[in-house]
Amino acid sequence: MKINLEIFEGPLDLLLHLIHKNELSISDIPITLILNQYNEYLDLMNELDIDIAGEFILMASELAHIKSRLLVHRDAESGEEEEDPRADLMARLMEYQRYKLAAHWLIGRKLLNRDVFKRPKSPPPEDQTGEEELLEVEPFALLKAFHEILKKAPKDKAHEVETDRISVTDRIYEILEQLKNVESLPFESLFVSEITRGELVVSFLAILEMARLKMIKIYQMEERGAIRIKRCMEVEETTVPVKAGEESYQ
Repeated sequence: MKINLEIFEGPLDLLLHLIHKNELSISDIPITLILNQYNEYLDLMNELDIDIAGEFILMASELAHIKSRLLVHRDAESGEEEEDPRADLMARLMEYQRYKLAAHWLIGRKLLNRDVFKRPKSPPPEDQTGEEELLEVEPFALLKAFHEILKKAPKDKAHEVETDRISVTDRIYEILEQLKNVESLPFESLFVSEITRGELVVSFLAILEMARLKMIKIYQMEERGAIRIKRCMEVEETTVPVKAGEESYQ
């Protein structure tokens, strides 16, 4: 089953995530490190059968090309200073980061102010609940967390065991039941009952679909902290759209 997930916004989004995770500067990217980590994510997407857009593959080729140019020694006799092979990529990343920050700012504004702007009221008193402390989890950070869970699962089965198949939609309802009487759950706790890699993948895809439909909130209390899942709607009022051609894992 091939899955196309809308939350992965593109190769530049992945590169920005890697740069921030490694606390690097866009103006001085260590290509070898970034290329190795980038390829690790592509390998994981392939293992999950996530439909990787051609632009991800193209970026991997571009990174490899930049790496090869950096490895070529400059002609000492010419005395000409060659342009940094990373320059174009760095410029695109900086531009993408500016647009991404602007988009987050616009999304955070009230709906009225997206079309009509008026003089803002006095700022409210700082008596907010803990909601402001919740940090949104980047999709690729979530993918990395799942990779750590997947590495603990057995790759090969000693013998075939007949089990009931479960679809992504069925798993969504199961997760909602787990969240029914609790404020939130650790991300890892949603995978403890699975015994096969296929079941783990179904659960992960269900979580991603729930986040896309805004049925749950995936957050951290602090940067690089434990990832938690919080329900955003009542189970009784939830209807999960079933995608055409949805398949099950065994």
